[in-house]
Amino acid sequence: MPNAIVTGATGILGRGIVAALGNNAKQWQTVYALSRSQKENFPPNVKTHLLDLTKDAHGMAKQLEGVQAEYVFFAAYLQKDTDQENWDVNGAMLKNFLEALEITGAAKQLKRVIITAGAKQYGLHLGPPKQPMEESDPWVEGEGRPPNFYYYQQRILADKAKNAHWDWVVTYPNDVIGVAKGNFMNIATSIGLYAAISKELDGNLVFPGSPTFYTMFDSFTYSPLHADFNIWSALEPNCGNQAFNIVNGDTESWQNLWPKIARRFGGHIPRNQFNIGLGEDPSSSVELAERPPIADVAAQIGLENNVQRGRVEQKCDLIKWSQREDVQKAWERLQERDGLDKDAFAKATWGFLGFVLGRTFSAVISMSKARRYGWTGYVDTWEALSQCFDELEREKILPKAKYSEA
Repeated sequence: MPNAIVTGATGILGRGIVAALGNNAKQWQTVYALSRSQKENFPPNVKTHLLDLTKDAHGMAKQLEGVQAEYVFFAAYLQKDTDQENWDVNGAMLKNFLEALEITGAAKQLKRVIITAGAKQYGLHLGPPKQPMEESDPWVEGEGRPPNFYYYQQRILADKAKNAHWDWVVTYPNDVIGVAKGNFMNIATSIGLYAAISKELDGNLVFPGSPTFYTMFDSFTYSPLHADFNIWSALEPNCGNQAFNIVNGDTESWQNLWPKIARRFGGHIPRNQFNIGLGEDPSSSVELAERPPIADVAAQIGLENNVQRGRVEQKCDLIKWSQREDVQKAWERLQERDGLDKDAFAKATWGFLGFVLGRTFSAVISMSKARRYGWTGYVDTWEALSQCFDELEREKILPKAKYSEA
């Protein structure tokens, strides 16, 4: 039976990979769950192991003594303040980690390295991309483009593999839905808190994002599905040296999801939610890159000089909303009444949720390549969200919903 190494084992995606590997002890002998902190118990075949990926290769090698496996799942990520810092730090983490495996001799046993990237691959953070997004789309780089550490990591991976006995796979998830204990960086937590607090305030659940995006489309990735894909692509021989989108398989819209969220939390969507005032002006609008990613291919697809700049516009700016006195008092009432985790509200990623809900363009991601290679996995996005809400309730991050079904 093979062994596996998972970096970023306490993150949303890393935790899912560890759980999937650990729950299949008949296939995976030992799973080394590597992180800078240990937050939960895993199945018996999982060995938690401290690793600081910010160390240099020799520093990591000392921490990796005795750790060997045929498969590496690199799901670690460190958020920094600027694109250049993200490039430098996250590139160095991967490069030094692979070199540390060479120093310890563990690289000789390796068969495949699977790394997690994301839809920033397509410049989704810069504005409208060509859609649907496909793995063969050109990288959004060059003059006038900010550095994208996903590109740097993929080049490091391909370069290291040239003279090695192992190959690689890269995954591109988007708008991840999942839960990790002690980790509040996920949209399910922030959406759930927004809905629960809105219900506590006056019962009105106004969609806080872009009125334009409300009827557009998005593609989501459920963390356990991403984990299953990682394991499948690790063991599928034809997947070597390939990158794959991995989203749920449906294409969703908030016009469909938001009413279900409102019903679950016992809230009410105003009939004219985008035309009503919300007291003090809480709205915001931010322009994205002057040259959106689709502009790079506009001439080839017949749209030269006919592309729109993207924006992030929020009917209710969630960072401002989270700072309101009445919102914080409502949270305090919920927290005390239901015995909720005190850190949940302060550590929720309001800025990221504002971006996800505030885009003025769709995010449709193709799964055709993975299907061609034999992947058949699928999950319904609402069911994934609902399951996350259930888990967040059990973890005492969200209050018990008034209605469990929508």
